[in-house]
Amino acid sequence: MDESKRQFILNRMKGLQKDVEAGRRVRTEHAAAQAPVRKQPGFSDLPEYKQVVMQQLAGQQMGMENPFYRAHEGASGATALIGGRSFDNFASYDYLGLNHHPMVLARASEALQTFGVSASASRVVAGERTIHTVLEEKIADVYDAQAAVCFVSGYLTNVAGISSLVGPKDLVIHDEFIHNSALAGIKLSGATRRFFKHNDTADLDRVLKTLAGDYERILVIVEGVYSMDGDIADLPALLRLKEQYGFWLMVDEAHSLGVLGETGRGVFEHFGIAAGEVDIWMGTLSKTSCSCGGYIAGSEALVTLLKAQAGGFVYSVGLAPALAAAAIASLEILKAEPERTHQLRHNSRLFLDLARERGLDTGLSQGYSVVPVLVADSLRAVQLSNELHADGINVLPIIHPAVPEGLARLRFFITSAHTDEQIARAVDRTAAILGRLEQEKFGLGSFDARQLMALFAKS
Repeated sequence: MDESKRQFILNRMKGLQKDVEAGRRVRTEHAAAQAPVRKQPGFSDLPEYKQVVMQQLAGQQMGMENPFYRAHEGASGATALIGGRSFDNFASYDYLGLNHHPMVLARASEALQTFGVSASASRVVAGERTIHTVLEEKIADVYDAQAAVCFVSGYLTNVAGISSLVGPKDLVIHDEFIHNSALAGIKLSGATRRFFKHNDTADLDRVLKTLAGDYERILVIVEGVYSMDGDIADLPALLRLKEQYGFWLMVDEAHSLGVLGETGRGVFEHFGIAAGEVDIWMGTLSKTSCSCGGYIAGSEALVTLLKAQAGGFVYSVGLAPALAAAAIASLEILKAEPERTHQLRHNSRLFLDLARERGLDTGLSQGYSVVPVLVADSLRAVQLSNELHADGINVLPIIHPAVPEGLARLRFFITSAHTDEQIARAVDRTAAILGRLEQEKFGLGSFDARQLMALFAKS
Protein backbone atom coordinates (compact mmCIF):
# COMPACT_ATOMS: atom_id res chain seq x y z
CA MET A 1 0.00 0.00 0.00
CA ASP A 2 1.50 3.37 -1.04
CA GLU A 3 1.94 6.15 1.50
CA SER A 4 -0.75 8.43 0.08
CA LYS A 5 -3.42 5.72 0.31
CA ARG A 6 -2.21 4.76 3.77
CA GLN A 7 -2.48 8.37 4.94
CA PHE A 8 -5.93 8.72 3.39
CA ILE A 9 -7.22 5.68 5.29
CA LEU A 10 -5.70 6.85 8.56
CA ASN A 11 -7.24 10.31 8.17
CA ARG A 12 -10.61 8.76 7.29
CA MET A 13 -10.50 6.52 10.35
CA LYS A 14 -9.65 9.42 12.63
CA GLY A 15 -12.41 11.48 11.07
CA LEU A 16 -14.93 8.68 11.53
CA GLN A 17 -13.96 8.31 15.17
CA LYS A 18 -14.52 12.04 15.67
CA ASP A 19 -17.90 11.66 13.97
CA VAL A 20 -18.81 8.77 16.28
CA GLU A 21 -17.93 10.79 19.37
CA ALA A 22 -19.63 13.91 18.02
CA GLY A 23 -22.75 11.88 17.23
CA ARG A 24 -22.95 10.68 20.81
CA ARG A 25 -22.59 14.25 22.10
CA VAL A 26 -25.31 15.44 19.78
CA ARG A 27 -27.66 12.70 20.93
CA THR A 28 -27.02 13.58 24.57
CA GLU A 29 -27.55 17.31 23.97
CA HIS A 30 -30.64 16.57 21.90
CA ALA A 31 -32.19 14.52 24.70
CA ALA A 32 -31.50 17.28 27.19
CA ALA A 33 -33.12 20.05 25.16
CA GLN A 34 -36.54 21.28 26.30
CA ALA A 35 -38.10 21.52 22.84
CA PRO A 36 -35.73 19.93 20.31
CA VAL A 37 -36.28 20.30 16.60
CA ARG A 38 -36.47 16.72 15.40
CA LYS A 39 -34.36 15.75 12.39
CA GLN A 40 -34.25 12.05 11.61
CA PRO A 41 -30.70 11.02 10.68
CA GLY A 42 -29.88 8.92 7.65
CA PHE A 43 -28.46 5.47 8.35
CA SER A 44 -25.06 6.55 7.02
CA ASP A 45 -25.03 9.33 9.64
CA LEU A 46 -25.43 6.94 12.58
CA PRO A 47 -22.40 6.60 14.88
CA GLU A 48 -22.97 2.82 14.89
CA TYR A 49 -22.61 2.71 11.10
CA LYS A 50 -19.48 4.85 11.17
CA GLN A 51 -17.99 2.50 13.74
CA VAL A 52 -18.49 -0.42 11.32
CA VAL A 53 -16.93 1.55 8.45
CA MET A 54 -13.98 2.47 10.65
CA GLN A 55 -13.35 -1.20 11.38
CA GLN A 56 -13.48 -1.99 7.67
CA LEU A 57 -10.96 0.76 6.95
CA ALA A 58 -8.75 -0.57 9.72
CA GLY A 59 -8.66 -3.92 7.96
CA GLN A 60 -7.69 -2.24 4.71
CA GLN A 61 -4.97 -0.28 6.48
CA MET A 62 -3.61 -3.50 7.88
CA GLY A 63 -3.75 -5.11 4.45
CA MET A 64 -6.15 -7.76 5.82
CA GLU A 65 -8.77 -9.46 3.69
CA ASN A 66 -12.21 -9.72 5.29
CA PRO A 67 -12.53 -13.40 6.36
CA PHE A 68 -16.32 -13.28 6.69
CA TYR A 69 -19.05 -13.94 4.12
CA ARG A 70 -16.93 -16.00 1.76
CA ALA A 71 -19.47 -17.79 -0.41
CA HIS A 72 -19.39 -21.60 -0.56
CA GLU A 73 -20.20 -23.12 -3.93
CA GLY A 74 -21.64 -26.44 -2.85
CA ALA A 75 -22.50 -28.62 0.14
CA SER A 76 -19.97 -28.05 2.91
CA GLY A 77 -18.84 -30.45 5.60
CA ALA A 78 -15.30 -31.67 6.20
CA THR A 79 -14.43 -29.98 2.91
CA ALA A 80 -15.77 -26.87 1.20
CA LEU A 81 -15.55 -25.35 -2.28
CA ILE A 82 -14.82 -21.62 -2.13
CA GLY A 83 -13.78 -19.56 -5.11
CA GLY A 84 -13.35 -22.68 -7.20
CA ARG A 85 -10.88 -24.15 -4.71
CA SER A 86 -11.30 -27.05 -2.27
CA PHE A 87 -10.60 -26.39 1.41
CA ASP A 88 -10.31 -28.51 4.52
CA ASN A 89 -13.31 -27.04 6.30
CA PHE A 90 -13.49 -26.46 10.07
CA ALA A 91 -16.41 -24.04 9.93
CA SER A 92 -19.34 -26.43 9.59
CA TYR A 93 -21.99 -27.54 12.09
CA ASP A 94 -22.46 -30.77 10.12
CA TYR A 95 -21.14 -32.79 13.05
CA LEU A 96 -22.14 -36.23 11.77
CA GLY A 97 -21.52 -35.61 8.07
CA LEU A 98 -25.18 -35.92 7.09
CA ASN A 99 -25.65 -32.76 5.03
CA HIS A 100 -25.10 -34.64 1.75
CA HIS A 101 -26.20 -38.09 2.91
CA PRO A 102 -28.24 -39.89 0.19
CA MET A 103 -31.08 -40.74 2.58
CA VAL A 104 -31.36 -37.14 3.80
CA LEU A 105 -31.40 -35.79 0.25
CA ALA A 106 -33.94 -38.37 -0.88
CA ARG A 107 -36.33 -37.62 2.00
CA ALA A 108 -36.08 -33.87 1.37
CA SER A 109 -36.76 -34.44 -2.33
CA GLU A 110 -39.80 -36.60 -1.57
CA ALA A 111 -41.18 -33.94 0.74
CA LEU A 112 -40.76 -31.31 -1.97
CA GLN A 113 -42.78 -33.43 -4.37
CA THR A 114 -45.49 -34.14 -1.79
CA PHE A 115 -45.83 -30.84 0.08
CA GLY A 116 -44.14 -28.27 -2.15
CA VAL A 117 -41.47 -25.84 -1.01
CA SER A 118 -43.31 -23.97 1.73
CA ALA A 119 -45.86 -24.71 4.43
CA SER A 120 -47.42 -21.48 3.14
CA ALA A 121 -49.00 -20.38 6.40
CA SER A 122 -48.72 -20.35 10.15
CA ARG A 123 -49.39 -23.81 11.50
CA VAL A 124 -52.23 -22.40 13.59
CA VAL A 125 -53.91 -20.91 10.52
CA ALA A 126 -53.41 -23.49 7.77
CA GLY A 127 -49.75 -24.48 7.71
CA GLU A 128 -49.94 -27.67 9.75
CA ARG A 129 -48.55 -30.63 7.79
CA THR A 130 -48.39 -34.29 8.78
CA ILE A 131 -44.60 -34.18 8.48
CA HIS A 132 -44.44 -31.64 11.35
CA THR A 133 -46.07 -34.14 13.69
CA VAL A 134 -43.65 -36.88 12.65
CA LEU A 135 -40.64 -34.65 13.33
CA GLU A 136 -41.91 -33.56 16.74
CA GLU A 137 -42.54 -37.17 17.72
CA LYS A 138 -38.95 -38.04 16.73
CA ILE A 139 -37.57 -35.20 18.83
CA ALA A 140 -39.71 -36.10 21.83
CA ASP A 141 -38.43 -39.66 21.52
CA VAL A 142 -34.82 -38.48 21.78
CA TYR A 143 -35.55 -36.86 25.16
CA ASP A 144 -38.10 -39.41 26.45
CA ALA A 145 -40.42 -36.41 26.55
CA GLN A 146 -44.19 -36.24 26.38
CA ALA A 147 -44.14 -33.78 23.48
CA ALA A 148 -42.07 -31.38 21.38
CA VAL A 149 -42.66 -28.32 19.22
CA CYS A 150 -40.60 -27.04 16.28
CA PHE A 151 -39.91 -23.43 15.29
CA VAL A 152 -38.62 -22.05 11.99
CA SER A 153 -35.40 -20.71 13.55
CA GLY A 154 -33.12 -21.81 16.35
CA TYR A 155 -32.63 -18.21 17.45
CA LEU A 156 -36.38 -17.66 17.41
CA THR A 157 -36.88 -20.78 19.53
CA ASN A 158 -35.07 -19.22 22.48
CA VAL A 159 -36.56 -15.76 21.95
CA ALA A 160 -40.15 -17.00 21.68
CA GLY A 161 -39.88 -19.83 24.20
CA ILE A 162 -38.29 -17.89 27.04
CA SER A 163 -40.41 -14.76 26.56
CA SER A 164 -43.64 -16.76 26.74
CA LEU A 165 -42.71 -18.67 29.93
CA VAL A 166 -41.52 -15.86 32.21
CA GLY A 167 -42.47 -12.23 32.77
CA PRO A 168 -41.81 -9.12 34.88
CA LYS A 169 -42.47 -10.87 38.20
CA ASP A 170 -40.00 -13.64 37.44
CA LEU A 171 -36.25 -14.27 37.58
CA VAL A 172 -34.01 -15.79 34.93
CA ILE A 173 -30.49 -16.87 35.91
CA HIS A 174 -28.13 -17.95 33.16
CA ASP A 175 -24.55 -19.02 32.65
CA GLU A 176 -22.49 -15.97 31.73
CA PHE A 177 -21.53 -17.63 28.40
CA ILE A 178 -25.12 -18.30 27.31
CA HIS A 179 -26.07 -17.72 23.66
CA ASN A 180 -27.26 -14.30 22.52
CA SER A 181 -30.67 -15.73 21.56
CA ALA A 182 -31.37 -16.58 25.20
CA LEU A 183 -30.40 -13.06 26.26
CA ALA A 184 -32.79 -11.65 23.67
CA GLY A 185 -35.59 -13.86 24.97
CA ILE A 186 -34.98 -12.79 28.56
CA LYS A 187 -34.98 -9.11 27.59
CA LEU A 188 -38.24 -9.50 25.67
CA SER A 189 -39.86 -11.26 28.63
CA GLY A 190 -39.28 -8.37 31.04
CA ALA A 191 -38.04 -10.79 33.70
CA THR A 192 -35.21 -9.86 36.04
CA ARG A 193 -31.94 -11.23 34.68
CA ARG A 194 -28.91 -12.40 36.62
CA PHE A 195 -25.95 -14.51 35.55
CA PHE A 196 -23.58 -16.84 37.33
CA LYS A 197 -19.91 -17.45 36.60
CA HIS A 198 -19.33 -19.86 33.76
CA ASN A 199 -20.04 -23.46 34.75
CA ASP A 200 -19.74 -22.47 38.42
CA THR A 201 -22.66 -24.04 40.29
CA ALA A 202 -21.34 -22.69 43.59
CA ASP A 203 -21.84 -19.19 42.20
CA LEU A 204 -25.31 -20.17 40.98
CA ASP A 205 -26.07 -21.35 44.51
CA ARG A 206 -24.96 -17.96 45.83
CA VAL A 207 -27.28 -16.12 43.42
CA LEU A 208 -30.21 -18.39 44.31
CA LYS A 209 -29.69 -17.95 48.05
CA THR A 210 -29.78 -14.19 47.60
CA LEU A 211 -32.77 -13.89 45.25
CA ALA A 212 -34.85 -17.08 45.18
CA GLY A 213 -37.52 -15.84 47.58
CA ASP A 214 -38.24 -12.60 45.72
CA TYR A 215 -39.85 -13.92 42.52
CA GLU A 216 -42.84 -16.00 41.44
CA ARG A 217 -40.98 -18.17 38.90
CA ILE A 218 -37.31 -18.92 38.47
CA LEU A 219 -35.75 -20.20 35.25
CA VAL A 220 -32.11 -21.32 35.03
CA ILE A 221 -30.59 -21.61 31.53
CA VAL A 222 -27.39 -23.43 30.54
CA GLU A 223 -25.94 -25.06 27.42
CA GLY A 224 -25.08 -28.74 27.06
CA VAL A 225 -21.92 -28.00 25.06
CA TYR A 226 -20.93 -24.34 25.10
CA SER A 227 -20.58 -23.16 21.51
CA MET A 228 -17.72 -20.72 22.10
CA ASP A 229 -15.60 -22.81 24.45
CA GLY A 230 -16.46 -26.46 23.89
CA ASP A 231 -16.94 -27.42 27.53
CA ILE A 232 -19.94 -29.16 29.10
CA ALA A 233 -22.54 -28.05 31.65
CA ASP A 234 -22.30 -29.77 35.05
CA LEU A 235 -25.76 -31.30 34.80
CA PRO A 236 -25.58 -33.43 38.00
CA ALA A 237 -24.71 -30.38 40.12
CA LEU A 238 -27.43 -28.31 38.42
CA LEU A 239 -30.03 -30.96 39.22
CA ARG A 240 -28.98 -31.02 42.86
CA LEU A 241 -29.59 -27.27 43.04
CA LYS A 242 -32.89 -27.69 41.20
CA GLU A 243 -34.06 -30.13 43.85
CA GLN A 244 -33.06 -27.69 46.57
CA TYR A 245 -34.52 -24.48 45.10
CA GLY A 246 -37.30 -25.73 42.83
CA PHE A 247 -36.51 -23.74 39.69
CA TRP A 248 -37.17 -24.70 36.07
CA LEU A 249 -34.03 -25.91 34.30
CA MET A 250 -33.62 -25.22 30.59
CA VAL A 251 -30.76 -26.83 28.66
CA ASP A 252 -29.76 -25.61 25.20
CA GLU A 253 -28.63 -28.72 23.31
CA ALA A 254 -27.74 -27.01 20.01
CA HIS A 255 -24.17 -28.35 20.09
CA SER A 256 -24.86 -31.47 22.19
CA LEU A 257 -27.29 -33.54 20.14
CA GLY A 258 -25.31 -36.10 18.16
CA VAL A 259 -22.17 -35.14 20.07
CA LEU A 260 -22.55 -36.28 23.68
CA GLY A 261 -23.62 -39.67 24.99
CA GLU A 262 -22.97 -43.20 23.80
CA THR A 263 -25.68 -42.90 21.14
CA GLY A 264 -25.52 -39.13 20.68
CA ARG A 265 -28.69 -38.22 22.59
CA GLY A 266 -26.98 -35.39 24.43
CA VAL A 267 -25.81 -34.24 27.82
CA PHE A 268 -28.29 -36.30 29.85
CA GLU A 269 -27.01 -39.51 28.23
CA HIS A 270 -23.43 -38.34 28.75
CA PHE A 271 -24.02 -38.20 32.51
CA GLY A 272 -26.38 -41.18 32.70
CA ILE A 273 -29.28 -39.06 33.94
CA ALA A 274 -32.96 -39.46 33.08
CA ALA A 275 -33.94 -36.83 30.52
CA GLY A 276 -37.14 -36.10 32.44
CA GLU A 277 -35.11 -34.50 35.23
CA VAL A 278 -34.74 -31.43 32.99
CA ASP A 279 -37.84 -29.28 32.51
CA ILE A 280 -37.08 -27.73 29.13
CA TRP A 281 -34.90 -29.20 26.38
CA MET A 282 -34.11 -26.72 23.64
CA GLY A 283 -32.07 -27.32 20.50
CA THR A 284 -31.54 -26.46 16.86
CA LEU A 285 -32.14 -28.46 13.69
CA SER A 286 -29.21 -26.91 11.84
CA LYS A 287 -26.39 -28.97 13.27
CA THR A 288 -26.55 -32.75 13.76
CA SER A 289 -29.96 -32.85 12.07
CA CYS A 290 -28.58 -30.80 9.12
CA SER A 291 -31.73 -28.81 8.50
CA CYS A 292 -32.87 -25.43 9.79
CA GLY A 293 -35.08 -24.43 12.71
CA GLY A 294 -35.30 -25.18 16.40
CA TYR A 295 -37.26 -27.19 18.94
CA ILE A 296 -38.36 -27.41 22.54
CA ALA A 297 -39.17 -30.75 24.19
CA GLY A 298 -40.69 -31.46 27.57
CA SER A 299 -44.07 -32.04 29.16
CA GLU A 300 -47.37 -32.00 27.29
CA ALA A 301 -48.40 -28.93 29.27
CA LEU A 302 -45.21 -27.05 28.30
CA VAL A 303 -45.65 -27.77 24.59
CA THR A 304 -49.39 -26.97 24.65
CA LEU A 305 -48.61 -23.63 26.27
CA LEU A 306 -45.93 -22.78 23.70
CA LYS A 307 -48.14 -23.70 20.76
CA ALA A 308 -50.80 -21.34 22.10
CA GLN A 309 -48.68 -18.47 23.45
CA ALA A 310 -45.23 -18.37 21.80
CA GLY A 311 -45.40 -15.60 19.22
CA GLY A 312 -42.58 -17.09 17.19
CA PHE A 313 -44.72 -20.19 16.68
CA VAL A 314 -48.22 -18.74 16.43
CA TYR A 315 -47.30 -15.92 14.05
CA SER A 316 -44.57 -17.61 11.98
CA VAL A 317 -45.02 -19.79 8.93
CA GLY A 318 -44.66 -23.51 9.57
CA LEU A 319 -41.30 -25.19 9.07
CA ALA A 320 -40.69 -25.91 5.38
CA PRO A 321 -41.64 -29.56 4.71
CA ALA A 322 -38.32 -30.40 3.04
CA LEU A 323 -36.45 -29.14 6.11
CA ALA A 324 -38.66 -31.22 8.38
CA ALA A 325 -38.01 -34.29 6.21
CA ALA A 326 -34.24 -33.73 6.28
CA ALA A 327 -34.31 -33.46 10.08
CA ILE A 328 -36.38 -36.63 10.42
CA ALA A 329 -33.94 -38.57 8.23
CA SER A 330 -30.97 -37.22 10.19
CA LEU A 331 -32.48 -38.28 13.51
CA GLU A 332 -33.13 -41.76 12.14
CA ILE A 333 -29.51 -42.06 10.98
CA LEU A 334 -28.31 -40.82 14.38
CA LYS A 335 -30.30 -43.59 16.07
CA ALA A 336 -29.24 -46.30 13.61
CA GLU A 337 -25.55 -45.38 13.33
CA PRO A 338 -24.08 -44.40 16.73
CA GLU A 339 -20.63 -45.05 15.27
CA ARG A 340 -20.84 -41.58 13.72
CA THR A 341 -20.91 -40.09 17.20
CA HIS A 342 -18.00 -42.33 18.23
CA GLN A 343 -15.96 -41.16 15.22
CA LEU A 344 -16.74 -37.54 16.02
CA ARG A 345 -15.47 -38.11 19.55
CA HIS A 346 -12.24 -39.66 18.21
CA ASN A 347 -11.69 -36.74 15.83
CA SER A 348 -12.44 -34.07 18.43
CA ARG A 349 -10.14 -35.69 20.97
CA LEU A 350 -7.38 -36.05 18.39
CA PHE A 351 -7.61 -32.37 17.49
CA LEU A 352 -7.54 -31.31 21.15
CA ASP A 353 -4.60 -33.58 22.03
CA LEU A 354 -2.51 -32.48 19.04
CA ALA A 355 -3.29 -28.83 19.71
CA ARG A 356 -2.17 -29.09 23.31
CA GLU A 357 0.98 -30.94 22.27
CA ARG A 358 1.83 -28.00 20.02
CA GLY A 359 1.27 -25.54 22.86
CA LEU A 360 -1.93 -24.02 21.48
CA ASP A 361 -4.30 -22.47 24.02
CA THR A 362 -7.55 -24.42 23.66
CA GLY A 363 -9.20 -22.72 26.61
CA LEU A 364 -11.90 -24.74 28.35
CA SER A 365 -12.58 -27.20 25.53
CA GLN A 366 -13.13 -30.80 26.58
CA GLY A 367 -12.77 -32.19 23.07
CA TYR A 368 -16.39 -32.48 21.99
CA SER A 369 -17.03 -30.99 18.53
CA VAL A 370 -15.90 -27.42 19.38
CA VAL A 371 -12.24 -26.59 19.95
CA PRO A 372 -11.24 -22.93 20.16
CA VAL A 373 -7.67 -21.75 19.70
CA LEU A 374 -7.24 -18.54 21.68
CA VAL A 375 -4.95 -15.99 20.07
CA ALA A 376 -5.55 -12.90 22.23
CA ASP A 377 -6.21 -9.86 20.03
CA SER A 378 -8.72 -9.65 17.19
CA LEU A 379 -6.21 -8.48 14.58
CA ARG A 380 -4.05 -11.54 15.08
CA ALA A 381 -7.09 -13.81 14.93
CA VAL A 382 -8.11 -12.36 11.56
CA GLN A 383 -4.57 -12.60 10.21
CA LEU A 384 -4.25 -16.22 11.36
CA SER A 385 -7.58 -17.11 9.74
CA ASN A 386 -6.56 -15.47 6.47
CA GLU A 387 -3.19 -17.22 6.34
CA LEU A 388 -4.79 -20.59 7.03
CA HIS A 389 -7.26 -19.83 4.26
CA ALA A 390 -4.34 -19.22 1.90
CA ASP A 391 -3.06 -22.67 2.95
CA GLY A 392 -6.39 -24.30 2.06
CA ILE A 393 -7.86 -24.47 5.59
CA ASN A 394 -11.17 -22.73 6.26
CA VAL A 395 -11.69 -21.68 9.87
CA LEU A 396 -13.26 -18.44 11.05
CA PRO A 397 -12.15 -15.99 13.76
CA ILE A 398 -14.33 -14.94 16.66
CA ILE A 399 -13.42 -11.36 17.50
CA HIS A 400 -14.54 -8.35 19.52
CA PRO A 401 -17.37 -7.61 20.27
CA ALA A 402 -18.54 -11.26 20.03
CA VAL A 403 -15.90 -12.00 22.69
CA PRO A 404 -14.01 -9.54 24.90
CA GLU A 405 -10.86 -8.10 23.35
CA GLY A 406 -8.03 -10.27 24.63
CA LEU A 407 -10.08 -13.48 24.19
CA ALA A 408 -10.27 -13.52 20.38
CA ARG A 409 -9.97 -16.98 18.90
CA LEU A 410 -10.32 -19.28 15.97
CA ARG A 411 -13.20 -21.68 16.53
CA PHE A 412 -12.68 -25.12 15.00
CA PHE A 413 -15.79 -27.22 14.44
CA ILE A 414 -14.86 -30.91 14.19
CA THR A 415 -17.00 -33.42 12.31
CA SER A 416 -17.09 -37.20 12.09
CA ALA A 417 -16.06 -36.91 8.43
CA HIS A 418 -12.70 -35.22 9.05
CA THR A 419 -9.67 -37.44 8.49
CA ASP A 420 -6.75 -37.76 10.86
CA GLU A 421 -4.59 -36.18 8.14
CA GLN A 422 -6.87 -33.12 7.86
CA ILE A 423 -6.82 -32.65 11.61
CA ALA A 424 -3.04 -33.04 11.94
CA ARG A 425 -2.40 -30.61 9.09
CA ALA A 426 -4.79 -28.00 10.52
CA VAL A 427 -3.14 -28.14 13.92
CA ASP A 428 0.36 -28.07 12.43
CA ARG A 429 -0.31 -25.05 10.20
CA THR A 430 -2.15 -23.20 12.97
CA ALA A 431 0.73 -23.66 15.40
CA ALA A 432 3.35 -22.70 12.82
CA ILE A 433 1.59 -19.56 11.61
CA LEU A 434 0.57 -18.41 15.08
CA GLY A 435 4.11 -18.93 16.34
CA ARG A 436 5.38 -16.60 13.64
CA LEU A 437 2.65 -13.99 14.19
CA GLU A 438 3.40 -13.86 17.90
CA GLN A 439 6.92 -12.76 17.02
CA GLU A 440 5.68 -9.97 14.75
CA LYS A 441 4.07 -6.62 15.43
CA PHE A 442 1.10 -5.26 13.53
CA GLY A 443 2.58 -1.80 13.06
CA LEU A 444 0.56 1.23 12.01
CA GLY A 445 3.15 3.88 12.69
CA SER A 446 1.74 6.43 15.10
CA PHE A 447 -1.67 4.78 14.76
CA ASP A 448 -0.72 1.34 16.07
CA ALA A 449 -2.72 -1.80 16.67
CA ARG A 450 -3.43 -1.07 20.33
CA GLN A 451 -4.90 2.31 19.46
CA LEU A 452 -6.94 0.64 16.76
CA MET A 453 -8.38 -1.93 19.15
CA ALA A 454 -9.12 0.84 21.65
CA LEU A 455 -11.28 2.44 18.98
CA PHE A 456 -12.97 -0.88 18.30
CA ALA A 457 -13.83 -1.21 21.98
CA LYS A 458 -15.60 2.18 22.10
CA SER A 459 -19.29 1.64 21.55
